[in-house]
Amino acid sequence: MSSAAPRPADQDHLWSVDEHLEDILATVRPLEPIELQLLDAQGCVLVEDVTVPVSLPPFDNSSMDGYAVRVADVTGASEEFPAVLDVVGDVAAGQAELLEVGPGQAARIMTGAPLPPGAETVVPVEWTDGGLGEGPVSGMRARSLAPEGAEGYVHVYRPAEARAHVRAQGSDVRAGDRALDAGTVLGPPQIALLAAIGRGTVRVRPRPRVVVMSTGSELVQPDEGLGTGQIYDSNSFALTAAARDAGAIAYRVGAVADDAETLRATIEDQLVRADLLVTTGGVSVGAYDVVKEALSSVGDADEPGSGIDFRKLAMQPGKPQGFGTIGPDHTPLLALPGNPVSSYVSFELFVRPAIRALMGLDDVHRPRTRATLTADKALTSPKGRRQFLRGAYADGFVSPVGGAGSHLVAALAQADALIVVPEDVESVEPGTEVEVVLLG
Repeated sequence: MSSAAPRPADQDHLWSVDEHLEDILATVRPLEPIELQLLDAQGCVLVEDVTVPVSLPPFDNSSMDGYAVRVADVTGASEEFPAVLDVVGDVAAGQAELLEVGPGQAARIMTGAPLPPGAETVVPVEWTDGGLGEGPVSGMRARSLAPEGAEGYVHVYRPAEARAHVRAQGSDVRAGDRALDAGTVLGPPQIALLAAIGRGTVRVRPRPRVVVMSTGSELVQPDEGLGTGQIYDSNSFALTAAARDAGAIAYRVGAVADDAETLRATIEDQLVRADLLVTTGGVSVGAYDVVKEALSSVGDADEPGSGIDFRKLAMQPGKPQGFGTIGPDHTPLLALPGNPVSSYVSFELFVRPAIRALMGLDDVHRPRTRATLTADKALTSPKGRRQFLRGAYADGFVSPVGGAGSHLVAALAQADALIVVPEDVESVEPGTEVEVVLLG
């Protein structure tokens, strides 16, 4: 899960965003590979190349409902002078024994059925009378309703070239081809391919298990009544959803009151199901910032190499941050600020890359681009801080959404990007090109 412990604390050091992220990614290591059933492997990352054991399709088969015939027998066929062929039976998908089509003969064939020996092409049923002798038809009658359709004669009204409407063996992939490369994230199309080539299990890195908990005696669960001085707990829901969006299996823990011993016990209880722990709140310098109180002394002589370092970062929002490892397995823990925007921005910058690193992905970052700023007035930013403003991005332009306050949840819900203002920039005029982190 993790390698070396994070850098030792230096209370006077103001960390940059890049330094903090570098420390996290140097500590977090990809999870060990396991063998999983296909559906359990959805969202996971392959750790080995997958080679095709059998060609796909494994045999020549029909792409249409119609008749398997010889080319010479339908050459020159027309509605005025149809080719009349003897129907020798049906060829259905999955049929073990195949008919042989000789000169002057046709076999009624279904989509996906193997091309029978002797046949060279397939004539769609719409080019025939369907064996009814009443002109072109629009489809076949069900065999259960008209079993006589598999015998007698069929009139063919159009010629067909060799191998028309035939899907060739190996036309999708051939035996020995590489189906998927190591590092591929398994989505529905990839799982479909694995199933199609006969793979029931696959070796992957599992999706990380992320436990999210918020702290604060003022927090109340949604659907409960609010008392004086209370607010609803939105952070744990936002970060649990964000962890799932990043590819993790995420567990939300109900808000923990401002009590260090209770928080420490809750974290210890959650270690059994966590590859990564995320807390929100209680990391600043207040008298009730219990995350710092509960975790500052964790990882001393009992667990060498572990411990949580609480830091100040040169960023806005999200200046107070905590990071380290905890427990016998040195499980990574990221302690985020409690303000909703601060916690979400911190998640995007630090937790999401950690989750993607645990998954074994090479590219752990959100995509970034350059965009032209559209705004009513210049954006201001504190000197020496890298600011991340919520924004709406479209077609190469980005505009700020809401103010700079770290409590503005409604504005966050309208944003699909973060506008990045560098540490050495204090004002950004409309029309300026800025860096944008794309969240959607």
